[in-house]
Amino acid sequence: MYKSLFFLLFVGLVSSVSAQQLVYKPVNPAFGGETFNYQWLLSSASAQNSIEDPSVREDEIGSLEQFNESLNSQLLAQLSRTAFADQFGTGEFEPGTFSFGSLELEIVESLNGLVINILDTTTAEQTQIIIPN
Repeated sequence: MYKSLFFLLFVGLVSSVSAQQLVYKPVNPAFGGETFNYQWLLSSASAQNSIEDPSVREDEIGSLEQFNESLNSQLLAQLSRTAFADQFGTGEFEPGTFSFGSLELEIVESLNGLVINILDTTTAEQTQIIIPN
């Protein structure tokens, strides 16, 4: 009795179940989606992009500013040459530790040649220069 009731219940449920076909429609118009989605997708991608193109500069440097930057860099280069000449004499690098403002220079002789370690004490950035023998 229970078997026949269970069978009738099962057959009733199976006959009342219907299915439909699943259809995928892409969103991106490059893959067959709606063409009206293009502008929305482009603005979403642009809003999420935090990387700026270095070749595109919104504020172009004028010729007067370029001249000013060039003059400043030449003056700083001349000052650094003078400071090095005062510190090292004839241009020969002697091993030791030297300081120029916030820069600490450590000059060491090694098997590879002369090693110059430069440390910026304000930012803790380091650079190493090796002058081969």
